[in-house]
Amino acid sequence: AHEHAADLTGDIGATDDPIDGTLWAHIIFMSLAFGIIFPIGMVLGFSRSRYHVPIQLVGTFLATLGFFLGHAHEGRQFAGDTAHASYASYIMILLMSQVCLGLYLKCHFENGVNEWIRPMSVKFHRVIGICMPVVGYIQMVLGAITATGWCRGAKLGQCLAHFIMGSSFIAHGILLILVMRFSSEWLRRKGKLQDYYDSWVIMIWGFINTFLEHRWGTSWTTGDIQHTLVGIMWWSGGLLGIYLSRKSIKRNIIPSLIIIFTGYILSQQPQTLDISSEIHRLFGFTLMGAGIARLIEVCFLVVEKPITPFRSLCPFLLIISGLLFMGAHEDQVLYLSTNGIDAYSYALIQLTIAFFIFFAVNLMIDIYWMSGKNDGEPKYEIIGNVTNENDLNSSRGNKGKNEPNRDVLEGRNGMDGGDGGRGRFTSRNSSFIDDEIEKKSDGFVVNYLLVGQHADEKSQDGDERTDEM
Repeated sequence: AHEHAADLTGDIGATDDPIDGTLWAHIIFMSLAFGIIFPIGMVLGFSRSRYHVPIQLVGTFLATLGFFLGHAHEGRQFAGDTAHASYASYIMILLMSQVCLGLYLKCHFENGVNEWIRPMSVKFHRVIGICMPVVGYIQMVLGAITATGWCRGAKLGQCLAHFIMGSSFIAHGILLILVMRFSSEWLRRKGKLQDYYDSWVIMIWGFINTFLEHRWGTSWTTGDIQHTLVGIMWWSGGLLGIYLSRKSIKRNIIPSLIIIFTGYILSQQPQTLDISSEIHRLFGFTLMGAGIARLIEVCFLVVEKPITPFRSLCPFLLIISGLLFMGAHEDQVLYLSTNGIDAYSYALIQLTIAFFIFFAVNLMIDIYWMSGKNDGEPKYEIIGNVTNENDLNSSRGNKGKNEPNRDVLEGRNGMDGGDGGRGRFTSRNSSFIDDEIEKKSDGFVVNYLLVGQHADEKSQDGDERTDEM
């Protein structure tokens, strides 16, 4: 907080002075550090890349420089009780702790007391590294609110409702991308479907929304009631989804229905400004589209088959709807109305940001697969077959390590259903098997089946098999 910011109290969060160059530098450095560099560093840490430490040091330098610039600017001044200013010091302490843990682990001290300190340090270092992009996102959102002076006084509860729920949609979309690109085999090993974990996410967010959508101690508004009831619907529906998916391998439509109902309800909210009504309708229709896309995927698409472009539709629409809802609070729409910006121009801006987020998430995943100990993304989306190394070895029996895994070639992976759990490669999902390549990547043995143009199939004892060429 600055010494001359104490004059700003109540509903006034910022002066009308322009943002000076020092504050712009603070914004740019912090955005680069927490929005780009630290997420890349986290990914490189997971892949055990030698560039992990240099990238993290660059991000730490920019964040430290930005921290001091944030206390040295002139021009626009802000109230001293903002959450952005209050949390800044704690985030820097967390960052410095992460750096110290990283340097300690880099020194490879393993003797004496380090035998039990080092394992704990590894866990703390990993947890802080995962939390840093999330903490950085929250701080950047708080920074944008502080810079504009929005969400003060009686409007705080309404802002919380929009930013919390909007962020939950964005997070859900990102999680769906990660599941699509990463977790197919993990889900199989756990014996649970994605809908089970989706229901958990929805239930947890429902509890959060139930108690944070209304500013307790103030009078209830129509929006407060609706948002709180949406939270109750989420955790109750999420609880139902968890129960239905707890022991079943059948898909679950409850998460899709919750998304559709939420989109319709919030699209019908009464608003004081026409532009606000338009933005809420755009948000609601987009969210309903995400739910319908998810419903089609659950009912008609097979997860084990190749990843289709349609599976990207639901997470993308969730990200767009989250951005639209975050930007639909009272202060934001009043600013748009005052400056003559219509709802559809604003939606195009949010659509651009959604494209960037979708690109960034997929880029981070590709960086992971192309860096460190990884040598490329497993191509299990071609045939839906990545297997744990232990399972693969046990299925080989006494076969040599370099001998092709006949069980895999013949579809006996026990995952794809069929007679006795035996999967089959037919002309529908396999063309011509040219070669089998075994590659190790992060604890997995990945069987690449390179596919050609046609399949030679033989029928023997009711089994369809493709010949190994």
